[in-house]
Amino acid sequence: MADMSKVSNAFQAFMTEAPAHQKAWLQAAKGLGEASTLDAKTEALVYLGILAATRLESGIAFHVAEAKKAGASREEVVSAILAGLPAAGNAVIQALPAALAAYDH
Repeated sequence: MADMSKVSNAFQAFMTEAPAHQKAWLQAAKGLGEASTLDAKTEALVYLGILAATRLESGIAFHVAEAKKAGASREEVVSAILAGLPAAGNAVIQALPAALAAYDH
């Protein structure tokens, strides 16, 4: 992770204070990514929807940057955030400001 500007303070503390756990976490995440049959853009957009639905806004900026790098448009990011509206309710809209700020940055 070269660009730390989009990494949440919580994850930065995790990296610093528990490097062995962080390494294991990243290995698991990498393995799950490799097991996925989704393309990188779809995977990133799905992940944004999950972050919004679970109210984990601290990861939004980092994962919006990943989605944008994979070719996602601003409109696709908005749609991914709002995809959880029927199941998770309007709590997902809390992620919109962070997502749009990260996309426009």
